[in-house]
This record gives sequence, C-alpha cells and structure tokens, in this order.
Amino acid sequence: MKIGIVGYPTYGGSGVVATELGMYLARQGHKVHFISYSQPVRLDVLEPNIYYHEVNVQDYPLFEYQPYELALSSKMVNVALKYKLEVIHVHYAIPHAYAAYMAKQILKDKGFDLPIVTTLHGTDITLVGRNPSYKQAVNFSINHSDVVSSVSESLKQDTLAFFSIHKEIDVIPNFVDLALYKPDDSCKHNFAQEGEKIITHVSNFRKVKRISDVVEVFFRLQQKIPSVLLMLGDGPEKERARKQAQDLGIADRVKFLGKTSEVERILCISDLFILPSEKESFGLAALEAMGAGVPVISSNTGGLGEVNIHGTTGFTADVGDVEAMSKGAVHILEDSDRHLQFAKAARKQAEQFAIDKIIPGYMALYEKAIKLNNA
Repeated sequence: MKIGIVGYPTYGGSGVVATELGMYLARQGHKVHFISYSQPVRLDVLEPNIYYHEVNVQDYPLFEYQPYELALSSKMVNVALKYKLEVIHVHYAIPHAYAAYMAKQILKDKGFDLPIVTTLHGTDITLVGRNPSYKQAVNFSINHSDVVSSVSESLKQDTLAFFSIHKEIDVIPNFVDLALYKPDDSCKHNFAQEGEKIITHVSNFRKVKRISDVVEVFFRLQQKIPSVLLMLGDGPEKERARKQAQDLGIADRVKFLGKTSEVERILCISDLFILPSEKESFGLAALEAMGAGVPVISSNTGGLGEVNIHGTTGFTADVGDVEAMSKGAVHILEDSDRHLQFAKAARKQAEQFAIDKIIPGYMALYEKAIKLNNA
C-alpha cells in the first residue's frame, strides 16, 4: 500500500506515534511518505520504503504569520499525485486534518480521490481544539475525515463531549516497540553511584506536564531513598525546573539531559518513572517506561488510568497530589522484592500494547477508509 503520513516532527507523543507507525509499515513492505515541515526526530530515512517530503513555507512581507496550512495542503496534493497515494493518515487535528480536507477537494478537481484517516492525540482536542478560534474548524475537519480514531477511550469521550461529531470514532491505543528495550546497565554508573536509584521523566516540558511536581516529588523521595533524577527533553518549563532544584538544594541530584536519542537506553537503567501531567490523553511516555520494565508514578487524568494500573504497575494520584505520589514512589523503591514485582507487572502491561498487536488496527482503518471512499 502507498501511504502518506502527516504529523509533527517533534518529541511529542503524536509525532513519535506517527513516525514509529510509518517505520513499522515500511518494514512490512508498504511505501510510506512522511510529509512535514522538518524531518521527524525518530525517522530513519535510510530505511527502505521510507520517503520524506519537506513542506516549505516561503517568507512574504505581507504575512505576519506564514500560511503553513496552505503549503501543507499543496504538498499533500503534489505527493499524492506523483506517488499515487492510496490513503493519507494525519496525526493531530490541528492543522493537519483541515489541510488534508483542502487537499482532498483540490485532488477531486483533478479526478483523484484520496481517503483521509485522522487520529486524535490529545491536546488537539482537550486544549487547542476547544479554543473558540479553532473549534469550528476542528469540528468540521473531524466530521469530513473518512475515518477517525483516538488513542484512548478517555479522549474519544472528551471529543464527543466537546464537539458535535457525527462520525464513528475508533479507539486504537498507542503502542510500544518492545524490541527497543533491552536490559543494559553498562551506562548506569554515568548517572548514579552504587546503591542510588535512578528516577526518570521524559516530556516536552510544557506547563501541562507539571514539571514542578516532578521536582517536588523527587525532592521528597530522595530524602528517604538515595536517588538521582534524570530529566529528558526540552521546553519552556525547563529553566524554571532547574531553578526549583537549586532552591531546594538538590541541583546536584537533578540532571537535565535535553533532547537525547538515547531515551530507550536511559529508561532501561531507570528504577522509576514520574509523569504527573495535568492532562494526558494516553501517556505514551509512561507506556515506553513500562516497556523497559519501569514502574510508573503518574496522575490519574485522561487515559493514564488505562495504561498505568494503580497498585499494580505503579501508582496514580489526583493531579497535584505530590504527597501521594511521593509516598507511592517510596513504597515501590524501599523494598527490592516489591520493586521487582511492580517492574514485572509494568512490562507485562506494556506487552498488551506491543506494536505488532496494535498496528493491524491501523491497517484495518486504512482499508475501511478506502472502502468508504470508493462506495
């Protein structure tokens, strides 16, 4: 099958899912064309069956904000015609679903009918999509996609509550490639001394991730359990978190590693993962940690409860309840046998979301979209 994939090229969950999905499909022999304004961070363009098409937005003095949606629609049209795409899969409603609809209309005038699959990932619905400036366009784009999916049951219900949707929404959860997570303690000494636990957080450091709660939970935890905190990623809250660590006197125990390509290796040497987000439609970062056999301390918002099972794979708590989170963390780490039990349960839960179990659902969506489009 010839498939177009449109998504954000960043470290965010939607971009990771789009990239990993495309690379898996390429390994299965499908021709996969990625369309974005820059190369996705996890994309290996040297792999066979993978093609990358950059969207160029030309500067023009008339525009204070460059019209990316127009350039994206035009690129979709060009790629669809040149490579005879059979379906285009857009991740994150804004602006990708809207741009795909415009591309579909342009292609119709050229006698080319392109099925659109839209996957909703989270803040495109729960935050940005609710903004009055975007709500009508998001509502229209979802309803005019051929097939729509969401990454969790929680997000599906939020979408139906926030918008007037008359399309069926299929729930296809995020996935994890378990083959990427192989036990290897060889680099553990680079971050922690003998006997210290490694606590990890991975995100884009936006306010919604509640980075200050990560630091606060760790501050309480390290008072009882010798440990270090590894902060992976970058974003607007990073420097504030760094100052918070300094003010709490734990700056030497909190290490900011930035955007690294070694996420899997670091997770494999971690003892606990913290994700106290205000909103999470699914919690892909938590799932990836669990794929490495790492117990998770998280908030119970959105789809996190569908991933992190309270009392089994880790603990969940109300948003902002750093006391409960820190107590859960201590409970897991203070006993090695108990920690091992949580770690095994985390890995077992991750196996339910293994990439080879989830991807067939997307293939079924593509076939459904093509069938509906040809009806």
